[in-house]
Amino acid sequence: MLRRLYQDQPETFAFTPDNQKWAEAQMKKFPEGRQASAIIPILWRAQEQEGWLSRPAIEYVAAMLDLAYIRALEVASFYFMFQLQPVGSIAHIQVCGTLSCMICGAEDLIGVCKDKISDKPHALSADGKFSWEEVECLGSCANAPMAQIGKDYYEDLTAERLGEIIDELAAGRVPTPGPQNGRFAAEPLKGLTSLKGYDSGKTKYNASAQLATDIGDTIKRIDGTEVPLLTPWVKDAKAAPSPKAKATTPKPKPVKSTPVKAAPKAAAPVAEKQPETLSAPRDGGADDLKKISGVGPKLESVLNDLGFWHFDQIAKWTMDEIAWVDSRLKFKGRIERDNWMAQAADLAKGK
Repeated sequence: MLRRLYQDQPETFAFTPDNQKWAEAQMKKFPEGRQASAIIPILWRAQEQEGWLSRPAIEYVAAMLDLAYIRALEVASFYFMFQLQPVGSIAHIQVCGTLSCMICGAEDLIGVCKDKISDKPHALSADGKFSWEEVECLGSCANAPMAQIGKDYYEDLTAERLGEIIDELAAGRVPTPGPQNGRFAAEPLKGLTSLKGYDSGKTKYNASAQLATDIGDTIKRIDGTEVPLLTPWVKDAKAAPSPKAKATTPKPKPVKSTPVKAAPKAAAPVAEKQPETLSAPRDGGADDLKKISGVGPKLESVLNDLGFWHFDQIAKWTMDEIAWVDSRLKFKGRIERDNWMAQAADLAKGK
């Protein structure tokens, strides 16, 4: 399917302060210079904040990660988890239309969506609260037909039940997810034929539906107000307690002593020397520094601010001059790793 950006775009995008903090924490999961690996969770956070991914949001995330805009757009347009057009303010309903669900009545579910929401997929309902689409297999074939609404699966659906679910959502309630015909999970419709000793009565619902019920509102989008932010890999972050965790003090486990290794000696500081800089590009205009592999729009802007506008300037950097520039860039080590000087020398020669 051809996926394009929506025709009506907002002028700007910015994360809320809490979402910005969360997004920056995602970047810290990865080694220096590899922050672009965080693109999927950060794009997802942007979608959770706004409901869909606009062009300004995609470009904002690209700039955060020092990526060319097209790289971020490639990710956003490739994965169907990203919505490139506005979705319903309450819920976006994804009806599975692949083989098992189609045989078991997916077309009837799509008919309900057409009657209650819109004649066409990806179009908003008259009140703007709902939207829908048909998607490929969601992997719940044993409970066909089914649909994903928000973060949960609603399985063993009938057209009548899906209509009721939409009405409940419109009234401000969150229907219980999981099987809608009384099944606990994915056991045979006529009852268990094996594992008969298993007691499913330990919880009212299966694990996924039980957790969703405990949370209470899995339709709500993540907006950054979750306290504390779940970034335990950042030193000052605290992991959130489970919803029904008991206040108990665990007994410390014995720890085997291990020899302590001597800390490695710190590397001697490299002398820095400021390279020749310019206050503005030469008369012919600035070179497109983004042609250097490893230089994106953000780094090009930083280099311009430092006084570097042309390939021949970068090609002449010495080691001490590299150290001066490197200390002023966000991602240290990138200059030598991508060998900007050799690239710049070739580009200056027209290669």
